[in-house]
Amino acid sequence: MLFRLGVAALAVLSGLSWSPADARPTARLPDLRGEFVRQCVPHMLGRWAHPEAVCSCLHDHAAAVVEDADLREALLRGISETGVPTIETDWVSPAKQAEIGPTFTRIARPTLQCMFDPAK
Repeated sequence: MLFRLGVAALAVLSGLSWSPADARPTARLPDLRGEFVRQCVPHMLGRWAHPEAVCSCLHDHAAAVVEDADLREALLRGISETGVPTIETDWVSPAKQAEIGPTFTRIARPTLQCMFDPAK
């Protein structure tokens, strides 16, 4: 009786530990940071000695400093398209357009750090 109970418990536990998700290979998510750097670097060539480091630094600071997802996405878009922190007003909703100025204030010091000392 105890043996049957143990076998039944083992069968239940092994059934619970398996899921259909385990059978599928993990899907690779796109490397958004890598894509950002790829788009940003051409704007930095000739301006900075290490354009990849500047672009990586800008991405990391924008992701860390700008909490609002829409403003962060707009800022990253501006940097990747122009090489400088830019947010076009039509990239964010009218309700968030008043936050564009304060966003630039928050990102100003990290931007200068990235451009002049990206290793830190």
